[in-house]
Amino acid sequence: MAAPLAERLRPRSLDELVGQEHLTGQGSILRKAIQQGKIPSMILWGPPGVGKTTIANIIAHTLHVPFYTLSAISAGVKEVREVIEKAKLEPESILFIDEIHRFNKGQQDALLGAVEKGTITLIGATTENPSFEVNAALLSRCLVYVLKPLDETALKKLLTLAIEKDTELSKRKIDLRETGALLNISGGDARKLLNLLEIVTGAVPDNEVLITDAMVMDIAQKRIALYDKSGEQHYDIISAFIKSIRGSDPNAAVYWLARMIEGGEDVKFIARRLVILASEDIGNANANALLLANATFEAVNKIGYPESRIILSQCATYLASSPKSNAAYLAIDGALAAVKQFGDLPVPLHIRNAPTKLMKNLDYGKGYQYSHDYQHNFSAQEYLPDEIKGTAFYNPGKNAREEELRKWLKGLWREKYGY
Repeated sequence: MAAPLAERLRPRSLDELVGQEHLTGQGSILRKAIQQGKIPSMILWGPPGVGKTTIANIIAHTLHVPFYTLSAISAGVKEVREVIEKAKLEPESILFIDEIHRFNKGQQDALLGAVEKGTITLIGATTENPSFEVNAALLSRCLVYVLKPLDETALKKLLTLAIEKDTELSKRKIDLRETGALLNISGGDARKLLNLLEIVTGAVPDNEVLITDAMVMDIAQKRIALYDKSGEQHYDIISAFIKSIRGSDPNAAVYWLARMIEGGEDVKFIARRLVILASEDIGNANANALLLANATFEAVNKIGYPESRIILSQCATYLASSPKSNAAYLAIDGALAAVKQFGDLPVPLHIRNAPTKLMKNLDYGKGYQYSHDYQHNFSAQEYLPDEIKGTAFYNPGKNAREEELRKWLKGLWREKYGY
């Protein structure tokens, strides 16, 4: 079976590379370093499909040095240490780590000493801002090169190269009549562009292929199940995930979670949304939901893929199976609306802070009733400004836990808030 088109066309030299001229063009800093045969440890930061892996492969091919590749999705500290031990016996070894932002602190720390001593030259590839995702000590020992999305000119050049130079496509008569759909769907991602071109041409059995925008859109909608971390699918799928949990369907929730995991979504993005949902859609109906969601965020940040899929699944199914309440969400939005409507209302004198004699002379804190001095640790005094007193922003939800809260509040505030 032939390799995918994107792999068949992968450049083997800087002169064959399309795009990233600011880094690899004539006279550029990275080209000079490669030509001199001495490259620094580096982080290649840019969106998917813009040449990060390709540049790493070109460096290895040009310098003819030992070259090791690890994926942060599947490799751990053990694999990193194994490469470092081999590198000690092979001077000038290069270690390429794809998606280095997925390495947790322990995994990044395992690299630090080897990079610091020059045992290995590290090339890390990341789609995320390395300032946030790579620890400061490791980052300080690397140069960061920023790769840009491929522009229309570069993408069209790739299409022409594929049709004219590829061993498979060049055998056919391909009329690239329109390119708009190919370029729009690819979003500056060379790999996605070439994969789509291969799917479109492969869908036509005839030797002659006429490519139009309508044809591309029709085939793409039928044949491609893409998950684009920066595109419409990203928002549609996270929306489906959240709504499935809100709708108490753990089966749908774990399916949409799997779609995000398979698409390479950032675990911290998923975990952050679970933390928000735990308060927005569950709240006091099950206070443990926020505790578990927060613990999930901390755990996946330490663990990373692939093990974090289990942690995310546990949290998602638990939240989906929990009773629901948006009372806390409605409470703060109601209070914010009151702030916008009434402005900065004065704090009632009796609950103001009075740290100085002057403030006490102005009656700050006068008449305040210390709750613990009263029966049931409660005093029915006023805490809201006069203009909005009696406003019930928090209305406990219709679930077992919040019904207990409602009963308790009703015993305290029946006359004031109507619980």
